[in-house]
Amino acid sequence: MKVLIPSPLLSYTREREVEAAGTNFAELMADLDRQYPGLRFRVIDEQDRVRPHMRFFVNGEQVLDLSHPLQATDAVQIVQALSGG
Repeated sequence: MKVLIPSPLLSYTREREVEAAGTNFAELMADLDRQYPGLRFRVIDEQDRVRPHMRFFVNGEQVLDLSHPLQATDAVQIVQALSGG
């Protein structure tokens, strides 16, 4: 499936849009990490939780759970929230 990568993570993929596979977000992130080592740790913490500043969208709808099922035809977007002042 197509995965859109946020600008802060382009140093891992070098591409804005990449292909990855998985039946849920956990598997998708494992596949992305296999292809782009270190990417998963920037999105998922040591307790297997999505980091607070990261968001996932599937076909335009926000998803909060790593066990959310995915289809090969889904469009996935990873978004990194901005912070600071």
